[in-house]
Amino acid sequence: MSEREAGYSAASYEQARQVVKSGARGFTHFFNAMTPLTSCESGVVGAALQTDLLTWCGLIADGHHVHPATMRVAMAAKGCEHMLLVTDAIQSVGSHEKEMAFLGKKVLRSDGRVTTEDGTLAGSDLDMATAVRNTISLIGRTPTEALQMASLRPAEFLGIDDQFGRIKPGYRASVVALDDDFFVQATWIDGVYRCVSINDGDI
Repeated sequence: MSEREAGYSAASYEQARQVVKSGARGFTHFFNAMTPLTSCESGVVGAALQTDLLTWCGLIADGHHVHPATMRVAMAAKGCEHMLLVTDAIQSVGSHEKEMAFLGKKVLRSDGRVTTEDGTLAGSDLDMATAVRNTISLIGRTPTEALQMASLRPAEFLGIDDQFGRIKPGYRASVVALDDDFFVQATWIDGVYRCVSINDGDI
């Protein structure tokens, strides 16, 4: 989390709004470990969903951290143009291991979830291509919206959308080739070929 983001907070709605007015532009891991939107108190979630101040929300679209219906409501309120797909991935991504150490604890990987032994989520087992597929299949957004939430919208949030987020002359040639089902086939970083499909275990 950078100084431009807020999250993992017990702040009130008013406090969260003040943080935004003081310069924060994003809410990381939206809905997770932050005060919720309720009938009597809007909390950090309510502050994040406001549209009068320019902010972005990062969603872990694995279907475990946030329920798909909740993500649909958030996108309807905020607009997809201010939503970012994030992964919160740990080293399980690209691995076949079912158990591993993470931050000094044993974590278990099963059915797309990574948890501690007591069942608490411990990061995610999500890669960005899967986040895009989930945004289409679980949340019902269009491929264009999902792909923009994985590329253009993060670039806009970071203020680097003059270099990244689009395929056009003058932009950095850092691109991902996907097949028709949105599985990674190849990647290039600044024009240099990096890997073939992650489905083959090459990250």
